[in-house]
This record gives sequence, structure tokens and C-alpha cells, in this order.
Amino acid sequence: MPTQRSPSQFIARRVRDLAPSPTLAVSDKARTMRAEGLDVIDLGGGDPDFITPQHVRDAATAAMNAGDTHYVASNGTPALRKAIAEKLQRDNDVAVDPVTEVIVTPGGKASLFQAMLALVEPGVEVLIPEPAWVSYVPMVEVAGGRPVGVPLDPDDGFRITAETLEAHVSADTRVLLVNSPNNPTGRVLDEGEMDAIAHVAQDHDLLVFSDEMYEKILYDGHQHRAIASLPGMAERTLTFNGLSKAYAMTGWRLGYVAGPAPYIKQIAKVHSHSVTCATSFAQAGGVAALTGPQGFIGDMVAAWDRRRRAVAEGVNAIRGLRCPLAEGAFYAFVDARELGMDSVALADRLLREAHVALVPGVAFGGAGEGHLRLSFATGDDLLAESVRRIGDVLGRR
Repeated sequence: MPTQRSPSQFIARRVRDLAPSPTLAVSDKARTMRAEGLDVIDLGGGDPDFITPQHVRDAATAAMNAGDTHYVASNGTPALRKAIAEKLQRDNDVAVDPVTEVIVTPGGKASLFQAMLALVEPGVEVLIPEPAWVSYVPMVEVAGGRPVGVPLDPDDGFRITAETLEAHVSADTRVLLVNSPNNPTGRVLDEGEMDAIAHVAQDHDLLVFSDEMYEKILYDGHQHRAIASLPGMAERTLTFNGLSKAYAMTGWRLGYVAGPAPYIKQIAKVHSHSVTCATSFAQAGGVAALTGPQGFIGDMVAAWDRRRRAVAEGVNAIRGLRCPLAEGAFYAFVDARELGMDSVALADRLLREAHVALVPGVAFGGAGEGHLRLSFATGDDLLAESVRRIGDVLGRR
């Protein structure tokens, strides 16, 4: 009888050694517990609890009913690429050619993943300031590159400085990946941090991947500025964004990458060979979202603002926890270092005893240890009940 290989021998090392998404793992565990009859509140995900606006749904429905159910141009419909280019110019002072410098992808995650495959290879280092979204590191690893975490100091508000970045640059560094407003910390880059990023990128001839998915979700007068709009940065910046968060369109899977044509041309190869194109009628909804009424964004942000304040007030009254007010996005990054527990053990305890699902901070890199990420993109009553349950387990000040 011939020898039979074990399944592990057929699995590529780059995937076998890859960690599953921690945020999805938390939600999966919460769903499993619910299926067992437990009343679990899942605050681990980042899905707005608002329905996509009516005019956006109507546009997609009309397109579908008109027969727009076929393949479209791989890089996106001309109408949506035009709307994206106009949005970037209007909102961000970033000029791109809608024909050669924009790709529409099935969600923002796909645009980042495709760019990694196109522009990162073995031997290439990618700087990632931490805490950072859980999928950045695996994307670099699948592409064969080396993710280099740049730990930011929680006692300095996770602020980026040129000195911190410089300390991690090497001859192999090719890409600097930044995210503002930040997931998970809720920080919004200030002018000094933007200048530091531009300075380091230009001094070391780096390409910047700028993830701006949460740009519309801002509080207390904080303002978003696109890195590509800074002097000398348009030619070395790829801007990643999408419609998931600001337009409550997570399930539609519409994202995009925009930037210099030489890079977009290469990313387009990966895009065409992997997904062909984003969904046709969803793109009609995307056009309506970007070109139609924008007032509902302010309504959602006002609700999230109310919730972030209520969550911070409630969490700050719990023993061992401290909850700074987020500057943007819809996550509270709760500081639990006073409890002296590692974040995985603490999140597991709260899931088991409080039946509240949170993401351990270490999932976002070593700099996130001692923290928990709590999404307040859910209803007021569920948030209030979650805070009450956590307080019942940990005690109150």
C-alpha cells in the first residue's frame, strides 16, 4: 500500500502558520454560545446597527431589475470610479484619474489584500504601528513579506512620532501602513503625526498604505486629513477606503484603492485574476451613496457619539478599567492594565461570566496587551446591559 500523506502536508506553510481572524473568532464563539441558549451580547465586531439608507437600496434594486446582473469592468463601473474620484477631490483634496488610478473591490479588506500581493514579496518589510487592525499582519505574511510592528505607547495616547518609526526602519523596509481614524484605538492622527509619517516616508523612500475606512466617523471637532494630500505624498501613497462603515453597507462589500497609476496597474492584475469584479448592482448603490444625500452620516455619528460617552462613563466606574473617549471610529479601547490580567484571559472571563464578547487587545499586536476592544456600533440598551454585566463581574469603584 502506498504511504498516505497527512492533510497537513498538503497545506501551504504560509496558511498553516496563519492565525485566524481574532475578531471573527470572538463573534463565532458568541454565536455558538447563543445557539446553546445563552444570552450573549457580541461587542466584538464592527458592523453598524443601522440599515443602508433607502435611496442606496433603491438604486441597487433598480439596477438589478433593469438587468444589471452581469459582469462589469474589472476595475469597477465607470460611474462608480468617477464618483470615487470626485469624492477624493471634494473631501480629501486628492486628485486621481478615475480610469487609471481607481479600483473598486469587494470590500476594503480585498483592496488591501490585493495591494499586498501585488507590492509585497519575500524580503520586504512592512511597518505597522500598533495597536493595529487584526488583518494587516496576516495579509503581509500571506504575501511573503515581513510585518514589523511599531509599538506605540498607551501612556502617550498611542501617538506616532518620527523617532518611533525611524527606530524600526531598515534597508528592507518598503511600505509604511497607517490607519486613521484608528481601529482599535479610536485615535485620529494630528498634524504632527501626519508630518512625521510624511517625513519618514520621503526620507526613506517608502510607499504608504493609508487605510481611511473610518474617515467620516469623527467626534469633538477632530478632522481627518488624507495622507495623499500632503506635499510630496500623492506619488507615494495608496488610499484605501470603502462604503462599509460610513454608509452602513458592510454586507454590500464595496471598497476601493486609489493612487498612482503604476501601482494600480499591478494591483489590477491580482484583482482581475482573483475576484473579476465587484458586484454589478451593488456598485449602482455605491454611486447613489457617494453622490446622494449625506445627512444620514451625521445622524449615525450623533448616535455613536452618544453611545461612546455613555460607554466611557459606565466603564470608568468599573474597578480596574479606564476608558478614554474615542476620537473617531466606533470602538472603545478599554485600558485594563490595572487588573494585572492578560487580555485573552480577561476577555474569556467576561465572555464566560458576563456573557459579553469583547476582543482581547493583544489581538491588535503586543502594544495592545492589557486592553479590550469594545464596539459601540450597536444599540444603546445592549451597551448599557453589557456595561452592567461587566461591572457585576469585576466590581465597581
